[in-house]
Amino acid sequence: MSEAQEPGYFEKLENQFQDYINNRIWLVKLEATEKAARLTSLALIMLVVAGLAFFVLLFISLMAGYYFAELTGSLFYGFSIVTGIYILLLVLVLVFRKNYIGPFLINTLIRLFLEKKNDDDEREPGTP
Repeated sequence: MSEAQEPGYFEKLENQFQDYINNRIWLVKLEATEKAARLTSLALIMLVVAGLAFFVLLFISLMAGYYFAELTGSLFYGFSIVTGIYILLLVLVLVFRKNYIGPFLINTLIRLFLEKKNDDDEREPGTP
């Protein structure tokens, strides 16, 4: 009698195991999709912000160029001062990219991918 029940038990266990594996695969796909969507939205927002910042910087640079041109009496020298400031900024970025800029960007991306939600079902038992 117990022999008739065991194949049903193991078939049921096998079906539950397959359901579990399929659910885990589905969960991983959903989490990957969510993270890809978050990364894409962040990239688009950063692209819009960078575009707007570019135009702001462009007009500020033009204003600074004309301001320095008025101080020096020459358009060439005025815009040369602004160009010198940008060359100095470029050198600073190149010098500090490995020690500060690169790790900051890497840590930001890692934090984005490993960030947990503050849902009640994700908390460990015993935490408020």
